[in-house]
Amino acid sequence: MSLVLDPAAQDLLFREARTANTFTDEPVTDEQVQAIYDLVKYGPTAFNQSPLRITLVRSAEARERLVKHMAEGNQPKTATAPLVAILSADNEFHEELPQLMPHAPQIKDAFFSERPAREGAASLNAALQAAYFIVGVRAAGLAAGPMTGLDFEGVRKEFLDDDHTPLMVVNIGRPGPDAWFPRSPRLAYEQVVTTV
Repeated sequence: MSLVLDPAAQDLLFREARTANTFTDEPVTDEQVQAIYDLVKYGPTAFNQSPLRITLVRSAEARERLVKHMAEGNQPKTATAPLVAILSADNEFHEELPQLMPHAPQIKDAFFSERPAREGAASLNAALQAAYFIVGVRAAGLAAGPMTGLDFEGVRKEFLDDDHTPLMVVNIGRPGPDAWFPRSPRLAYEQVVTTV
């Protein structure tokens, strides 16, 4: 059985998708970011929570503040990427649920009145949205460099607040020279899928 998605799109989004480590200096525009968001916002989350929050780092001053919180190996690429996004989970996402779930506004209090329940749900569902975001960057013809090598608490204190938990930093732009490390192996179907 073949996939419905065009083979070229399959390659763009998955088979040829790589984590970029260098970028050209071609800017990433607000219009491109808006187009990416307008596509990926439709990716499903539980109860339509949509807890992902995106902080775009553009100014030289903000970039300098971020780079100091990145692992040493991630600092040069974060310093030179045309655009950097801090992806975080909003632990107070439930405040938006009456708008996002107008047919079931009681869900806000029935499931998410306690902070620990919100934090767990926000982390999982924002991670789903982060994956959609990375695929959306690729769909825009750009390269993404997602990284978790960073001081999470430092990034939270520098850019967010106690209600937001950083998940990752994503460098975005057109791939530069030697942008790709060699492709690493993947697990075979039989190693992953079990039928019971």
